[in-house]
Amino acid sequence: MKQINYPQLHQTVASLVSGETDVVALMATVACEVHHADNRFDWTGFYRLTDPELLKIGPYQGGHGCLVIPFSRGVCGAAARTGQVQLVPDVDVFDGHIACASSTRSELVLPVWGRDGGLLGVFDIDSNQPDAFTQQDADELERLLGAVFAAKDQ
Repeated sequence: MKQINYPQLHQTVASLVSGETDVVALMATVACEVHHADNRFDWTGFYRLTDPELLKIGPYQGGHGCLVIPFSRGVCGAAARTGQVQLVPDVDVFDGHIACASSTRSELVLPVWGRDGGLLGVFDIDSNQPDAFTQQDADELERLLGAVFAAKDQ
């Protein structure tokens, strides 16, 4: 089973996005690289902040996702609303979970901050395995997102 190699992922993503400033291009690249880095990841993608307290689907890998998620609903909404990483070992016990795919058993959602410190959206990873994500996953992916989207040298 393929497991994520974070040092290699950080290096690969940094190389691929060097000099790129288009947010959608950055999101597409990150979603692709993260999704294919680990077999635990069943759906990997972004929900972009498009209106006040409203997320819309952005670049992703995997099956279909929900098109629109309000801040008031689901794990993605909770990450956007609170600005905090949501590490959910069992989506069935998360109050208000939105089942975009019936196969999702656990979820990791990270807020994505721009260079100006504003919320760009959230990065959502679903797994068809229960308790698939660790605190290390959350920490490493948070660092990766910061390097790509909040770096001042872009």
